[in-house]
Amino acid sequence: MPDARPRLGISACLLGEAVRFDGQHKHDGFLTGTLGDYVTWVSVCPEVEAGMGTPREPVRLVDRPEGPIMVGVNSGDDWTSRMRTFSADRADQLAAMDLDGFVLKKDSPSCGMERVRVYPSSGEGSPSRDGRGLFAAALLRRLPLLPAEEEGRLNDPGLRENFIERIFAYHRWRRFLADDPGPGDLVAFHTAHKLALSAHDDQRYRALGRLVATAGSADFDQLLDAYGEGFMEALRAPATRKKHANALYHLLGYLKDALDAEDRQELVELIERYRTGQVPLIVPMTLFQHHFRRHPDEWVGTQTYLAPYPAELMLRNHV
Repeated sequence: MPDARPRLGISACLLGEAVRFDGQHKHDGFLTGTLGDYVTWVSVCPEVEAGMGTPREPVRLVDRPEGPIMVGVNSGDDWTSRMRTFSADRADQLAAMDLDGFVLKKDSPSCGMERVRVYPSSGEGSPSRDGRGLFAAALLRRLPLLPAEEEGRLNDPGLRENFIERIFAYHRWRRFLADDPGPGDLVAFHTAHKLALSAHDDQRYRALGRLVATAGSADFDQLLDAYGEGFMEALRAPATRKKHANALYHLLGYLKDALDAEDRQELVELIERYRTGQVPLIVPMTLFQHHFRRHPDEWVGTQTYLAPYPAELMLRNHV
């Protein structure tokens, strides 16, 4: 059985470990002081673990026809083969640790997930910003469903919420698989994620529903693989105000017989205020939760949409 808390890989410098080339760190207070209360960290520093010292000569990616190579900035020492071998082996080790996500250090020639500088092989001209760190590339090839993000992008409230929602969703998926599920269990899992999925990608939600409908006749192991891929891909799509509003109106339908006209109108007004950007999602959501505590509904009670991650993270509080 997977751990009760999600397990996340992380670039070691973000935890405050002094492993950077200059002997410093890039401690991130949100990751250690807020998110860290709800996850278990697995620290990785590819450059140190691949054999580079601390402090050390910085490295960078240099363009080659066969793909970027990693070389010392001053010496030109080629670390490419060692880093690629290390990265493939470490990715295999991490795959065996049942990670639920990974936070990578932006701009790093080893850990950067996107827009890493790649310098011209001639040594002249400006670098492009279309590279990916060698370790990050190996990790994402080995674990394509793994939620991964750079710490710099997590300063954006929308990207932060999306990433953390995917972490906890992937954790639920792995726990689901660990329980040796059957077709009926997959139906229940899909049903519990209806509102969450439709708030991200209604088209993929419906496609997943068609996939689940074949659970009694298709090869179930292959179906689970396909469902897991589609499930995580759907959640990767940004949840917009319009799609959240649609999900909230769907919830309102389960209260139509329980509330009087005044209470229903109050919910409608809050949904519209959220949809137009006047209030954060937590405002209508809090009122919905209040009403559902007074008027419980069995189907609504199964929906992960109401609590996709610990409320203490306050990810739905941004406008």
